[in-house]
Amino acid sequence: MGSRGQGLLLAYYCLLLAFASGPVLSRVPHVQGEQQEWEGTEELPSPPDHAERAEEQHEKYRPSQDEGLPVSRCLRCCDPGTSMYPATAVPQINITILKGEKGDRGDRGLQGKYGKTGSAGARGHTGPKGQKGSMGAPGERCKSHYAAFSVGRKKPMHSNHYYQTVIFDTEFVNLYSHFNMFTGKFYCYVPGIYFFSLNVHTWNQKETYLHIMKNEEEVVILFAQVGDRSIMQSQSLMLELREQDQVWVRLYKGERENAIFSEELDTYITFSGYLVKHATEP
Repeated sequence: MGSRGQGLLLAYYCLLLAFASGPVLSRVPHVQGEQQEWEGTEELPSPPDHAERAEEQHEKYRPSQDEGLPVSRCLRCCDPGTSMYPATAVPQINITILKGEKGDRGDRGLQGKYGKTGSAGARGHTGPKGQKGSMGAPGERCKSHYAAFSVGRKKPMHSNHYYQTVIFDTEFVNLYSHFNMFTGKFYCYVPGIYFFSLNVHTWNQKETYLHIMKNEEEVVILFAQVGDRSIMQSQSLMLELREQDQVWVRLYKGERENAIFSEELDTYITFSGYLVKHATEP
Protein backbone atom coordinates (compact mmCIF):
# COMPACT_ATOMS: atom_id res chain seq x y z
CA MET A 1 0.00 0.00 0.00
CA GLY A 2 1.27 3.32 -0.99
CA SER A 3 1.35 6.56 0.95
CA ARG A 4 -2.02 7.49 -0.49
CA GLY A 5 -3.65 4.35 0.81
CA GLN A 6 -2.16 4.88 4.26
CA GLY A 7 -3.58 8.41 4.36
CA LEU A 8 -7.07 7.20 3.47
CA LEU A 9 -6.93 4.55 6.18
CA LEU A 10 -5.88 7.10 8.78
CA ALA A 11 -8.70 9.44 7.79
CA TYR A 12 -11.18 6.54 8.17
CA TYR A 13 -10.02 5.84 11.67
CA CYS A 14 -10.29 9.49 12.62
CA LEU A 15 -13.86 9.59 11.33
CA LEU A 16 -14.84 6.59 13.42
CA LEU A 17 -13.27 8.18 16.51
CA ALA A 18 -15.16 11.43 15.94
CA PHE A 19 -18.53 9.57 15.82
CA ALA A 20 -17.70 7.67 19.02
CA SER A 21 -16.76 10.75 21.00
CA GLY A 22 -19.50 12.95 19.72
CA PRO A 23 -21.53 13.32 22.96
CA VAL A 24 -18.49 14.23 24.92
CA LEU A 25 -17.28 16.75 22.42
CA SER A 26 -20.72 18.29 22.28
CA ARG A 27 -20.42 19.34 25.99
CA VAL A 28 -17.10 21.05 25.50
CA PRO A 29 -17.29 24.52 23.93
CA HIS A 30 -15.26 25.32 20.98
CA VAL A 31 -12.08 25.63 22.90
CA GLN A 32 -10.03 23.93 20.26
CA GLY A 33 -11.31 26.38 17.70
CA GLU A 34 -10.33 29.24 19.92
CA GLN A 35 -6.93 27.69 20.41
CA GLN A 36 -6.51 27.43 16.67
CA GLU A 37 -7.53 31.05 16.29
CA TRP A 38 -5.00 32.04 18.96
CA GLU A 39 -2.35 29.95 17.27
CA GLY A 40 -3.11 31.69 14.01
CA THR A 41 -2.45 35.07 15.52
CA GLU A 42 1.01 36.38 15.98
CA GLU A 43 0.55 37.56 19.62
CA LEU A 44 -1.38 35.67 22.26
CA PRO A 45 -3.49 37.59 24.78
CA SER A 46 -2.34 37.67 28.39
CA PRO A 47 -3.80 34.83 30.46
CA PRO A 48 -6.69 35.95 32.68
CA ASP A 49 -6.64 35.81 36.43
CA HIS A 50 -7.17 32.42 38.11
CA ALA A 51 -10.47 33.42 39.67
CA GLU A 52 -11.73 35.03 36.44
CA ARG A 53 -10.77 32.00 34.37
CA ALA A 54 -12.55 29.69 36.75
CA GLU A 55 -15.66 31.84 36.62
CA GLU A 56 -15.55 32.08 32.80
CA GLN A 57 -15.09 28.37 32.44
CA HIS A 58 -17.95 27.79 34.85
CA GLU A 59 -20.17 30.04 32.77
CA LYS A 60 -19.05 28.33 29.56
CA TYR A 61 -19.66 24.86 30.87
CA ARG A 62 -23.06 25.73 32.40
CA PRO A 63 -25.73 24.58 29.95
CA SER A 64 -28.46 26.90 28.87
CA GLN A 65 -31.95 26.71 30.32
CA ASP A 66 -33.39 25.51 27.04
CA GLU A 67 -30.99 22.61 26.75
CA GLY A 68 -31.60 19.54 28.84
CA LEU A 69 -29.06 18.06 31.19
CA PRO A 70 -26.87 15.30 29.89
CA VAL A 71 -27.52 11.77 30.92
CA SER A 72 -24.47 11.51 33.19
CA ARG A 73 -23.15 14.48 35.18
CA CYS A 74 -20.09 14.75 37.41
CA LEU A 75 -21.07 16.30 40.80
CA ARG A 76 -18.67 18.07 43.15
CA CYS A 77 -19.02 18.61 46.86
CA CYS A 78 -18.91 22.36 46.36
CA ASP A 79 -21.73 22.41 43.80
CA PRO A 80 -25.07 23.72 45.05
CA GLY A 81 -27.86 21.27 45.13
CA THR A 82 -29.18 18.31 46.98
CA SER A 83 -26.71 16.22 48.95
CA MET A 84 -25.95 12.80 47.66
CA TYR A 85 -26.29 11.31 51.14
CA PRO A 86 -29.52 12.56 52.76
CA ALA A 87 -29.45 12.90 56.60
CA THR A 88 -31.25 10.17 58.49
CA ALA A 89 -33.35 11.21 61.50
CA VAL A 90 -32.19 9.70 64.84
CA PRO A 91 -35.03 7.95 66.65
CA GLN A 92 -35.95 9.55 70.03
CA ILE A 93 -36.72 7.34 73.05
CA ASN A 94 -38.99 8.49 75.86
CA ILE A 95 -37.00 7.55 79.00
CA THR A 96 -39.96 8.27 81.30
CA ILE A 97 -41.59 5.02 80.29
CA LEU A 98 -38.38 3.13 81.31
CA LYS A 99 -38.38 4.42 84.96
CA GLY A 100 -38.81 1.59 87.47
CA GLU A 101 -40.27 1.52 90.94
CA LYS A 102 -38.43 3.08 93.93
CA GLY A 103 -36.10 0.59 95.64
CA ASP A 104 -35.58 -0.09 99.33
CA ARG A 105 -33.24 2.04 101.44
CA GLY A 106 -29.70 0.66 101.63
CA ASP A 107 -27.64 -0.05 104.73
CA ARG A 108 -25.92 2.82 106.52
CA GLY A 109 -22.28 3.24 105.50
CA LEU A 110 -19.24 3.48 107.71
CA GLN A 111 -18.55 6.71 109.55
CA GLY A 112 -16.04 8.91 107.83
CA LYS A 113 -12.95 10.45 109.33
CA TYR A 114 -13.27 13.42 111.61
CA GLY A 115 -12.43 16.71 109.99
CA LYS A 116 -10.10 19.36 111.30
CA THR A 117 -11.20 21.33 114.32
CA GLY A 118 -12.59 24.65 113.29
CA SER A 119 -11.86 27.98 114.86
CA ALA A 120 -13.84 29.10 117.89
CA GLY A 121 -16.92 31.07 117.06
CA ALA A 122 -18.02 34.35 118.48
CA ARG A 123 -19.30 34.43 122.04
CA GLY A 124 -23.04 34.10 122.27
CA HIS A 125 -25.49 36.21 124.19
CA THR A 126 -25.87 35.76 127.93
CA GLY A 127 -28.62 33.35 128.73
CA PRO A 128 -31.38 33.86 131.27
CA LYS A 129 -30.56 33.47 134.95
CA GLY A 130 -31.22 29.98 136.25
CA GLN A 131 -33.10 28.94 139.35
CA LYS A 132 -31.47 28.83 142.75
CA GLY A 133 -29.94 25.45 143.48
CA SER A 134 -30.31 23.38 146.62
CA MET A 135 -27.95 23.75 149.58
CA GLY A 136 -24.84 21.58 149.43
CA ALA A 137 -23.29 19.38 152.09
CA PRO A 138 -21.39 21.12 154.91
CA GLY A 139 -17.65 21.53 154.32
CA GLU A 140 -14.75 20.64 156.56
CA ARG A 141 -14.07 22.59 159.69
CA CYS A 142 -11.85 25.58 159.06
CA LYS A 143 -8.29 25.15 160.19
CA SER A 144 -6.66 27.95 162.16
CA HIS A 145 -3.82 29.69 160.35
CA TYR A 146 -2.43 31.18 163.55
CA ALA A 147 0.35 29.99 165.84
CA ALA A 148 2.25 31.93 168.52
CA PHE A 149 3.93 31.37 171.88
CA SER A 150 6.11 33.22 174.41
CA VAL A 151 7.52 31.51 177.53
CA GLY A 152 10.09 32.34 180.23
CA ARG A 153 12.31 30.78 182.90
CA LYS A 154 12.79 32.12 186.46
CA LYS A 155 15.44 29.66 187.61
CA PRO A 156 19.18 29.70 186.72
CA MET A 157 20.75 26.75 184.92
CA HIS A 158 24.26 25.21 184.98
CA SER A 159 25.78 22.76 182.55
CA ASN A 160 26.78 19.19 183.34
CA HIS A 161 28.61 16.53 181.39
CA TYR A 162 25.62 16.08 179.03
CA TYR A 163 23.32 18.26 176.92
CA GLN A 164 20.24 19.69 178.62
CA THR A 165 16.91 20.85 177.23
CA VAL A 166 15.95 24.23 178.63
CA ILE A 167 12.61 23.84 180.38
CA PHE A 168 10.50 26.96 180.85
CA ASP A 169 8.25 27.56 183.85
CA THR A 170 6.44 30.75 182.89
CA GLU A 171 3.81 30.96 180.14
CA PHE A 172 3.05 34.37 178.62
CA VAL A 173 1.32 33.33 175.37
CA ASN A 174 0.63 29.80 174.21
CA LEU A 175 -1.94 29.93 171.36
CA TYR A 176 -3.74 26.58 170.94
CA SER A 177 -1.11 25.05 173.32
CA HIS A 178 1.36 24.40 170.48
CA PHE A 179 4.23 24.84 172.99
CA ASN A 180 4.57 21.94 175.43
CA MET A 181 5.62 23.26 178.86
CA PHE A 182 6.63 19.80 180.11
CA THR A 183 9.02 18.94 177.24
CA GLY A 184 10.11 22.55 176.57
CA LYS A 185 9.46 22.14 172.80
CA PHE A 186 7.29 23.90 170.22
CA TYR A 187 5.35 21.51 167.96
CA CYS A 188 4.34 22.72 164.51
CA TYR A 189 0.68 22.06 163.67
CA VAL A 190 0.36 24.83 161.07
CA PRO A 191 3.10 24.55 158.40
CA GLY A 192 4.65 27.74 157.17
CA ILE A 193 7.34 30.31 157.95
CA TYR A 194 8.01 31.15 161.63
CA PHE A 195 10.03 33.74 163.47
CA PHE A 196 11.87 32.70 166.72
CA SER A 197 13.71 34.78 169.35
CA LEU A 198 15.82 33.67 172.38
CA ASN A 199 16.95 36.06 175.18
CA VAL A 200 19.18 35.07 178.11
CA HIS A 201 21.18 36.73 180.91
CA THR A 202 24.81 35.67 181.20
CA TRP A 203 26.58 34.84 184.48
CA ASN A 204 29.71 36.76 185.34
CA GLN A 205 32.90 34.72 185.29
CA LYS A 206 31.02 31.94 183.44
CA GLU A 207 30.57 31.06 179.77
CA THR A 208 27.15 31.06 178.07
CA TYR A 209 26.67 28.53 175.26
CA LEU A 210 23.23 27.51 173.88
CA HIS A 211 21.69 26.24 170.58
CA ILE A 212 18.29 26.75 168.99
CA MET A 213 17.38 23.31 167.64
CA LYS A 214 15.11 22.16 164.81
CA ASN A 215 14.25 18.56 165.52
CA GLU A 216 17.72 17.11 166.29
CA GLU A 217 19.65 19.62 164.19
CA GLU A 218 21.64 22.57 165.56
CA VAL A 219 20.41 25.65 163.70
CA VAL A 220 21.92 28.73 165.40
CA ILE A 221 24.10 29.34 168.47
CA LEU A 222 23.88 31.88 171.27
CA PHE A 223 27.33 32.43 172.82
CA ALA A 224 28.91 34.81 175.32
CA GLN A 225 32.51 34.63 176.55
CA VAL A 226 33.58 34.76 180.18
CA GLY A 227 33.40 38.31 181.61
CA ASP A 228 33.49 40.25 184.79
CA ARG A 229 29.98 41.52 184.22
CA SER A 230 26.74 39.75 183.36
CA ILE A 231 24.87 41.01 180.28
CA MET A 232 21.71 40.31 178.25
CA GLN A 233 22.36 38.24 175.13
CA SER A 234 19.86 37.45 172.33
CA GLN A 235 19.53 35.43 169.08
CA SER A 236 16.73 35.37 166.50
CA LEU A 237 15.97 33.66 163.17
CA MET A 238 13.21 32.55 160.76
CA LEU A 239 12.50 28.91 159.93
CA GLU A 240 10.26 27.17 157.42
CA LEU A 241 8.51 24.35 159.27
CA ARG A 242 6.47 21.40 158.20
CA GLU A 243 3.79 19.75 160.26
CA GLN A 244 5.15 17.91 163.36
CA ASP A 245 8.53 19.71 163.26
CA GLN A 246 9.94 20.62 166.70
CA VAL A 247 11.84 23.73 167.80
CA TRP A 248 13.55 23.92 171.22
CA VAL A 249 16.59 25.29 173.13
CA ARG A 250 19.53 23.18 174.31
CA LEU A 251 22.28 24.03 176.84
CA TYR A 252 25.66 22.94 175.49
CA LYS A 253 28.12 20.89 177.52
CA GLY A 254 31.74 22.03 177.65
CA GLU A 255 35.03 21.95 179.48
CA ARG A 256 34.34 25.34 181.02
CA GLU A 257 31.42 25.99 183.29
CA ASN A 258 28.44 27.00 181.21
CA ALA A 259 25.47 28.76 182.86
CA ILE A 260 22.55 31.16 182.37
CA PHE A 261 21.32 33.47 185.13
CA SER A 262 17.78 34.10 186.42
CA GLU A 263 15.98 34.51 189.77
CA GLU A 264 12.54 33.98 191.25
CA LEU A 265 11.66 37.66 191.47
CA ASP A 266 12.34 38.45 187.78
CA THR A 267 12.32 36.58 184.44
CA TYR A 268 15.67 36.86 182.62
CA ILE A 269 15.25 34.04 180.12
CA THR A 270 12.56 34.14 177.37
CA PHE A 271 11.80 32.11 174.24
CA SER A 272 9.17 33.30 171.69
CA GLY A 273 7.90 32.36 168.22
CA TYR A 274 4.97 33.03 165.84
CA LEU A 275 3.69 32.16 162.37
CA VAL A 276 4.60 34.71 159.68
CA LYS A 277 3.07 33.10 156.55
CA HIS A 278 1.00 29.97 156.10
CA ALA A 279 2.29 27.39 153.63
CA THR A 280 -0.91 27.42 151.49
CA GLU A 281 -0.98 31.18 151.02
CA PRO A 282 0.19 32.46 147.60
